[in-house]
Amino acid sequence: MKTIVKQVVGIDVAQHELVVQLGRMYDDWSPELYASKTFPNTTKGFQALVAWVSKLTDDQAVVRYVMEATGVYHESLAYYLDENGQPVSIVLPNKISSYARSLDTKTVTDATASNAITLFGLERQLRQWSRPKGIFRKLKQLTRERSQLVEERTALKNQLHAEQAEAQPYKKSIDRMKKRINLLDQQEKEIQDELKILIQTDPEMKRAVELLCSISGIGTLTVATVLGETNGFDLIGNKRQLTSYAGLDIQEKQSGTSVKGKPRISKRGNKHLRKAMHMPALAAIRHDQRYKAVFARLVSKHGIKMKAAVAVQRKLLEMMFTIFKKQEKYDKEYFKRFAADPVDNCLEKN
Repeated sequence: MKTIVKQVVGIDVAQHELVVQLGRMYDDWSPELYASKTFPNTTKGFQALVAWVSKLTDDQAVVRYVMEATGVYHESLAYYLDENGQPVSIVLPNKISSYARSLDTKTVTDATASNAITLFGLERQLRQWSRPKGIFRKLKQLTRERSQLVEERTALKNQLHAEQAEAQPYKKSIDRMKKRINLLDQQEKEIQDELKILIQTDPEMKRAVELLCSISGIGTLTVATVLGETNGFDLIGNKRQLTSYAGLDIQEKQSGTSVKGKPRISKRGNKHLRKAMHMPALAAIRHDQRYKAVFARLVSKHGIKMKAAVAVQRKLLEMMFTIFKKQEKYDKEYFKRFAADPVDNCLEKN
């Protein structure tokens, strides 16, 4: 008789529902998917899920709940399971999508997604998820709120410009727009003050900001955004995972001699990270010889400035990851002293 050695609850999380698949691995390493059900993404749904899993699983083997990091919709479930002592693993979406492509599945539905998550959990050794420090959650909330304010203010300013350029502008409309813009300015300042206080009152965060701001082009707001969006790089194991999570990884399509698409970034990732790295990359190109060399060499190769700037964004994000993990300040002269090539092979290819 075969023995169960591993049990996984694979969950595809949506805004309003949880599509759940139960799976188990036997001692001969054969996986089995044997039960599925949908639950509401609410506290009552979480309670029903845990009760259902308890009835259908074996007490002799640990049951692990596995889900994707899907925006914010998975967070309530992850917190509930953690509070109730259930083992939880949260996986980056790009890992699941890459694994799903290796399966013999021709259709993509919530059910097939939960199947892929379950099989992935059965086949891989996954890290135990632990809730992030509260400061990372607050950083994400504040930086996203500020980003929304800036977008709204930009739209209002464009509206105001169009109104003022009319042959007969309406003064009351203009006055109301100016008041809304002033309000948004005030709210942005409040957010920046809150971020400053939050960082100053946490010694570890203060140290991290000091280290990461030593990188050319990187400021406090960029650091707050990156650490908030990655939970202090908690789910990130290496640079490749980080660039993929940000959607800055390169996609190529080539087959034989007839099919050769242009390499481009996937953009299948966290848009807030990509947006946060845009202005720092431009600043680094102007003020850091390393990134200036990267930019110049790539522009001379293919003549596309934006493409070269994106490569610098990727390198800056990777540098932030390295500095944070090593807890060492950025050294502009490092590559000069060790005579290293400032352009990595991955940049040369793109």
